[in-house]
Amino acid sequence: MRSAIRNTELIREDEAVLPVVSREVQYSFSVYEALRVINGHIVHLDDHLKRLAASCSDIGLVHCFSDRDIEMSLDRLIKADGIKDASVRIFIVGGPSPLLFITYTDLLSYPDSYYTDGVRASLYHGERFMPQAKTSNLLMQYIALEEAKRKGAFEALLVNREGEVLEGTRSNFYAIKGDKLFTAPDEKVLSGITRISVVKAASELGLDIVYTPPLASELLSFDSVFISATSMAAIPVSHIDGIEMNKARWPLILDIMKLVRQWE
Repeated sequence: MRSAIRNTELIREDEAVLPVVSREVQYSFSVYEALRVINGHIVHLDDHLKRLAASCSDIGLVHCFSDRDIEMSLDRLIKADGIKDASVRIFIVGGPSPLLFITYTDLLSYPDSYYTDGVRASLYHGERFMPQAKTSNLLMQYIALEEAKRKGAFEALLVNREGEVLEGTRSNFYAIKGDKLFTAPDEKVLSGITRISVVKAASELGLDIVYTPPLASELLSFDSVFISATSMAAIPVSHIDGIEMNKARWPLILDIMKLVRQWE
């Protein structure tokens, strides 16, 4: 039985449960962060804690758990279960008696073929609620991703009312044309920790960053498109809604992926 953390205390994983009668649970008044642990080391912990605090601030969620509390709890969990490589989730529920949970699963990784052959995506017309806050209000993302899976796609890309491709249900989205990388501005998307590394890597590799989201109607005009997330670094997209995308800059995307992983 794996261990978990509840309110900084070490517990059994099966004791990490939510009170279903809680108004805050029923209304998804909660935030989360997903982290990677590699060889016992928590990747980009400070950045994740800053974003967790920002998400709490954005929705007015007040709690008593300091960054130090969370860091010590993570260390306690890692040591208790001898964790080497894992995907870890920090989850905070607000309300009169806030709850902190930290759980983990096997490290999420993807086949090498995803990086060499790309993945398929589909378009879904919908916009994330309060995109800059990482909340557990994920119903739209769930529906969009399940629809994508039924179509044989790996990810669903969210398209807003202006026809702009903003991000994926669990990833950020980018398009390359010439020496420019196009992606949505921070205020329109959930600016992931990995997204910061992707933008830095692209810049170091000679691309100018343009914070303008690609239009769904113009995706074929780009040299290549790709997605990023904590678990995947950067993965090229081969098809969108069954239409084959250009592959001209896939070697550059793989170089971006290698830099992102190197900085972990």
